[in-house]
Amino acid sequence: MKFGTSGLRGLSADLKGRSSALYATAFGRYLLQSKKAEQDDVILIGRDFRGSSPEIAGNCAGALASLGFKLFDCKTVPTPALALYGLERRAACLMITGSHIPADRNGIKFYRPDGEIDKADEVAITRLAAEIEAAGDAVISTPAPFEDHSAHCLQLFFERNTALLPEAALAGMKIGVYQHSTVARDLMVDILAYYGAEVVAFGRSKTFIPVDTEAVSEETIALLKSWASTHGLDAIVSTDGDGDRPLVADETGVPLRGDLLGIIAANFLGAHTVVTPVTSNSGIEAAGPFNVVRTRVGSPFVIAGMEEAVAAGKDLVMGFEANGGLLTATSFDINGRSVRALPTRDCFLPMLATLSLAAIRKEPLSIIAASYKLPFAAADRLENFPLETSTALMAYLHGSDTNLTEFLQPIGEVGSKSDIDGLRVILRDGRIIHFRPSGNAPEMRCYVEAGDAAAAVSLLNAGLTRIRRWAEAR
Repeated sequence: MKFGTSGLRGLSADLKGRSSALYATAFGRYLLQSKKAEQDDVILIGRDFRGSSPEIAGNCAGALASLGFKLFDCKTVPTPALALYGLERRAACLMITGSHIPADRNGIKFYRPDGEIDKADEVAITRLAAEIEAAGDAVISTPAPFEDHSAHCLQLFFERNTALLPEAALAGMKIGVYQHSTVARDLMVDILAYYGAEVVAFGRSKTFIPVDTEAVSEETIALLKSWASTHGLDAIVSTDGDGDRPLVADETGVPLRGDLLGIIAANFLGAHTVVTPVTSNSGIEAAGPFNVVRTRVGSPFVIAGMEEAVAAGKDLVMGFEANGGLLTATSFDINGRSVRALPTRDCFLPMLATLSLAAIRKEPLSIIAASYKLPFAAADRLENFPLETSTALMAYLHGSDTNLTEFLQPIGEVGSKSDIDGLRVILRDGRIIHFRPSGNAPEMRCYVEAGDAAAAVSLLNAGLTRIRRWAEAR
């Protein structure tokens, strides 16, 4: 188990019992030692619908209760809802979720009373966990009683999202909701109906279905296209497992890229500074009247970039990731109201901003997406790709220009490169290919940009093929 781009991740079987209790204990001790919390303070715990999440939540509750904390159970709520409730109560939080990764894996996202933990916090928590193990200290994993606060948590988030648009802003639109196993599935229906949309819900599942909004599978796209055609929809919306990454598909069922949703949201908010990872579309800088700051991949890096902007005196600061998750570092005046900062990934604001734009323009989402004239981008991943293999590949590519040239020889000639996160190469013909190991799963990711959709897909497939063949030849 280790911290990745967002939270602690590992196999579900490994997280159950002592392991999750160990990290919860380390987190609790960190809060106490750093004076970020005191005994008898409240800690909120939420979870997704994975089969392992209730047990892991119980293990964490037992560990934290043994340190003197009071536990509030927020049950199955979206991560941004839990984070918002934590900010409102000035309470630390744990979200038990593996987000979009397969059901045999899970994770824990940690929040201080003032928001999501950063990389320095991760280092401190990891060190404390190691110290507890080395000392042989007792770790309590027996579940502790919870006080149910799920209704309060959901109501606060519902009120936030029903204040973003004018009344009946989505009237006349027919919107599908792919519910699968996301914790946001009922809230999406309720909020869209509140704004006057005709809502059609489908695809609800009793078993966990991993949905990666940054690399939507061909099987999922086929489902979306079928539903769009069958029901005559204006759009389809969904999220990943814990409801912090949006998925918005147009009237044909084709998903819009997450970074396009981020751009639309930035213009909707009137943002002055936008912080986004290097993997987000290269056309963002020209897509609005805002200053763009690029970071490494992962919400902690985006948050750090936003904090630096605020510290430098910037106002109206927000960020987003290529998966569409949106974060705000300052309050924004929206629809005549001041909406407080929420510096953790949120799927609802970019989703509503995009649907609102379609309603205002009275244009199909496919036309709106094309109007931004962004470079065509695509991304995918090789799953079950061992960490040692991805580490060896990146070492090889970084090892010499000769290695990189040889690796890319079937694809194109190297023009320039950047190693902000992984390896991003601009080819001499202007195409972009970016190789990056996942920070929280055994996956190797590839991101590309090209002049048209077919060229982007071709480049993506070529990149994944080169990765696969290199690994097989080791």
